[in-house]
This record gives sequence, C-alpha cells and structure tokens, in this order.
Amino acid sequence: MKLPVEPERLRRLFPSLTDEDLEAYSEVTRALLAEPGARGRRLAEVMAAAERGRDKEAAALPQDDDERRAVLYVRALGKMQGRARQ
Repeated sequence: MKLPVEPERLRRLFPSLTDEDLEAYSEVTRALLAEPGARGRRLAEVMAAAERGRDKEAAALPQDDDERRAVLYVRALGKMQGRARQ
C-alpha cells in the first residue's frame, strides 16, 4: 500500500526522524490505511499501546513489540508536528 507521503520525502522535510521513526510510521500508517472501516479503532489501539509503552519506558520496564512501535510512531508524529516528545 502506498503511503500518503513517502519516507524519503519525510526524511528530507524532517531531518530529526530516525530510521526507526520512519519504519514505525510506515508500518502503522500502512496498517491504518489497510482497514478503512476499522481505522478509528486501530488508531485508538495504537495510542493506548503508546501510552503503555511510555509508562513502561519511564519505569525502565521492557516494552512488547506493539508498544515499542507505537511509541516510535507517536514520537515520529510529534517530530513532524514540531513537538518532539523524548
């Protein structure tokens, strides 16, 4: 599935994006676009996973793959919107 904006262009526009950021952005965005009817529910699941992941990160606990990807996705969006949250 084609992304709304290709990662190479995002990298040029937002040089602070890391390879991990772009990989997470691509994976999550493709998953969201693949199921238009479930987009809202899927986005809510991603945001909840990001919240759990950030909480675990703050407590120095291991994150599962979904949480890690969601945290990176939210950070990538923040960088693109000019409000990076580290």
